[in-house]
Amino acid sequence: MVGLYQPFLDYAIAYLQKHLDLEPYPIPEGFECKQGTIGKGARQSEVLTTSTAFQTDKLRQIRAAHVQGGEGLQVLNFVIFPRLNTDLPFFGADLVTLPGGHLIALDMQPLFRDDPSYQQKYTQPIWPIFEAHQQYLPWGGDFPEEAQPFFSPAFLWTRPQKTEVVQERVFAAFQDYLSAYVSFVQGAAPIESEEELLKIKQAQLRYVHYRAEKDPARGMFTRFYGSEWTEKYIHGFLFDLEQKMRE
Repeated sequence: MVGLYQPFLDYAIAYLQKHLDLEPYPIPEGFECKQGTIGKGARQSEVLTTSTAFQTDKLRQIRAAHVQGGEGLQVLNFVIFPRLNTDLPFFGADLVTLPGGHLIALDMQPLFRDDPSYQQKYTQPIWPIFEAHQQYLPWGGDFPEEAQPFFSPAFLWTRPQKTEVVQERVFAAFQDYLSAYVSFVQGAAPIESEEELLKIKQAQLRYVHYRAEKDPARGMFTRFYGSEWTEKYIHGFLFDLEQKMRE
């Protein structure tokens, strides 16, 4: 099961390159690749974290953090952040395999979850996709209440028992969500209203602030690489909007 999520990342990059004009997004020095060890004695193994990032005229950052640490540790966090002059949602895929099993979160995370017109624009079109996959990928159980405003009604949250389900069903859902997202990107027009632009900026900042503060990978990265590197990675690459706006 080593490299469980590599096909997801390879597919995403190839699909985006085919349909959008990708350009490299700068990855701060020291974040492109990081190695460490986990466990002790006979159970000790290597863990490798690699980072990938692109951008387009409508997408501020397309980035992936890929963690590979053997069969019991496979993680792909793949997020797309739109530029601040569109009302596009975020694309978010958290694909996690730990010794206790698989945890899958896939969504187009909304800027304005409580706005009916926004939901009609970005959730209703993907509802059939959500329903088609949910029958094979049932709801994964309790989810933090404080996180709910950052996810859409078409949030696919599941805990597959079998790796084959991840390789087949989750992969198919990932492909469909990404395809739908690219369609939204291709049809997105720049927002010109100053009032709307301010709302978008505030919504994006709320999202990245929440994700940075509550990043579930913080403990894992800290164990592997230490607190200093972890905080710089989270705020300087994974969720870098606040830092970029200060530069």
